[in-house]
Amino acid sequence: MRTKLLLFTVLVIFGIRANAQPAGTSSGKPYAYIIKGGHVIDPKNNINSVMDIAFTAGRRGMAARPAMPERPAANGRPARPAIPARPAVPASEGKIALIAKSINPDLADKIIDAKGLYVTPGLIDIHVHFFWGHDGSYLKNAPTALPADGFTFRTGVTTVVDAGCTGWRDFELYKKRTIDASQTRVLAMLNIVGTGMDGAGENNIDEMDPQKTAEMAKKYPNDIVGVKLAHFSGRTWVPTDRALEAGRLANIPIMVDFGSADPFLPLDSLFNVKFRKGDIYTHAFGGNGTNDPNGRESIVDMNGKVKPFVYKAREKGVIFDVGFGGASYLYNQGVPAVKAGFYPNTISTDLHTGSMNGPMKSMENIMGLFMATGMPLKEVIAASTWHPAQAIKREELGNLSQGSVADIAIFRINEGDFGWPVRGGKFTGKERFQTEMTIRAGNVVYDLDGISQPAGPSPAGR
Repeated sequence: MRTKLLLFTVLVIFGIRANAQPAGTSSGKPYAYIIKGGHVIDPKNNINSVMDIAFTAGRRGMAARPAMPERPAANGRPARPAIPARPAVPASEGKIALIAKSINPDLADKIIDAKGLYVTPGLIDIHVHFFWGHDGSYLKNAPTALPADGFTFRTGVTTVVDAGCTGWRDFELYKKRTIDASQTRVLAMLNIVGTGMDGAGENNIDEMDPQKTAEMAKKYPNDIVGVKLAHFSGRTWVPTDRALEAGRLANIPIMVDFGSADPFLPLDSLFNVKFRKGDIYTHAFGGNGTNDPNGRESIVDMNGKVKPFVYKAREKGVIFDVGFGGASYLYNQGVPAVKAGFYPNTISTDLHTGSMNGPMKSMENIMGLFMATGMPLKEVIAASTWHPAQAIKREELGNLSQGSVADIAIFRINEGDFGWPVRGGKFTGKERFQTEMTIRAGNVVYDLDGISQPAGPSPAGR
């Protein structure tokens, strides 16, 4: 028994020490990894060619842990040896170190062979619902929302923006449970409704407090990047005005997801009177898609033409976001808009359990959808990386500049016969994205085919 306890203690201590070591620094080489031979697309830096990328490794922080005393066996529970205290381990972020046509492979601990693959900045999805839990309802602290890390890295996403699950009343709980507990970089649009998306209070104008919303946003500027108005049904501009006031007070953009009104609130007034430059209209290809004056207006008319005031809004600097969701993309909106050259500024999912198994599926699926309707690959990547970084005023993200955090996605574009069923129709295409690898802060967090590892067994002892 003493031998087993000693072995257990040694393994625990070894594990603590191993976890405390930053990855990729043991050899003394300047880079942890070099990605070789991939087709790099970095819209910020106007890179669209085969290049190598070298980056350093990061490390997740760990909180300090006090010593745990020996616990004797009792009531059928086995004994546990004493475990020593563990000091806090500070987090560090791996950085992009070099991008060049060819980088000497001897300068890195590991080589990632990306020949035939596309390498981009980590994707930024600015419309998700990640307040997962069991104590609330709808998309607030409820199982309809999703835990971040299980639904990001496998699709190349390294940064998300939660679009209004929480208001000022519950944001600090959300920060503790989701933002601080996730390896994914989770940011938030704070709902103008103090109680957030509980499925009951979003029509409660009395809960729309610009001052308290702005105060919370200014208290957590690293986490809160905007204000969200969503799902309000009624013919009044009061909710929009209160969201705008909160945005002005905190100097952050607002994102609007109209509910419905009879007759609808005109989008021309929202875009060209209410909105400021940089405010975001999500579900841009949704609406009622008809000539019906009730509900939610659409941006494309019944003749398949983008309405003139929409182009005016784009010139003003209004951001048009996809927010695909369960039913917020209509065939008769998205297809004619893209064919007319009206591309979304930002591609996003509106990810929750109600959308992920429907037509939306994932970020990579929507990217393929827009390519199938005629949006060029480079524009699709820009709308999934650099443009959303600009929209949320986080221009340190969404790019592969030297010194930037090493958030990287590697994709394969498969060729075949593919289909995208959407609300109101279906279209087909020949190319579909498949995520091969995702790197977050210099660490490989998803590796579909093991391209970061050599073939065959690992060396003994590893």
